[in-house]
Amino acid sequence: MIAKRKITLIVYAPALVESDNRPVAVVHGMERSFPGLRLEWKVSEDGRPIALSQRDVWLAEEIKDGGFPLVCNGDESYPVMISGWELPAGSSPGGQAQFEVHAELPLDAGGGAAVKDVLEAVAESARAYWGHATPFRASVDIARQTRDSVHKPGVPPRGLPALKLPEKISSPEIPHRLGWLNYWSAAAARAIGFPDPARDAELLSRARRTASGGWVVRLTDAPLDLDNPAHLEALLRAYDRFPEIGGRGHRAPP
Repeated sequence: MIAKRKITLIVYAPALVESDNRPVAVVHGMERSFPGLRLEWKVSEDGRPIALSQRDVWLAEEIKDGGFPLVCNGDESYPVMISGWELPAGSSPGGQAQFEVHAELPLDAGGGAAVKDVLEAVAESARAYWGHATPFRASVDIARQTRDSVHKPGVPPRGLPALKLPEKISSPEIPHRLGWLNYWSAAAARAIGFPDPARDAELLSRARRTASGGWVVRLTDAPLDLDNPAHLEALLRAYDRFPEIGGRGHRAPP
């Protein structure tokens, strides 16, 4: 798949515990929310898909080191995949280890139509603090916003604000960054001050509430493209609105 034609999805959740069923629930949630999707293949060491006759049993047995191995749809011409791992306490906000789930899906009519539901299903199944789904090209520039004078010096691209390393952020509920589609748990929404009806009318017009009381918020109607000045401006406005994101400051009173 051409890199610019895929969507990357990441959610951050509390670390897995013994006998945790969230990895299986996450995979089921992704399947339910993407019509026709079956994630019933693993990938061999040489990159070939291998069918899993008892995927859920295999997945439960393979949960280790705080995560789960990659499973995919077995279609190398139209790859959809998901996996998870542990973000160690020393690299996590508030010094608390996290369960980090990564997925990829095509940026086409099917993937674009399903991605909002997929993000919500994966995040809610993982009991995530926050997450996002973003076209790959935009996600590269957004990832380059994370800067540190010692460990990652430099200036973010496109005039975007510099964001702190995750371990420099005080609480796991505070998102590290923004994306095209943003999942904020109820706790994350409180931490950043969303929603404020007086200031968030535009975002609320592209938002929906989740079953757990969180939110899925879309920054732009079309997939985020930072070569589009209107899309870049929407991202900059959102960072201005939520200075807590990326550990940049305290929320001003409404």
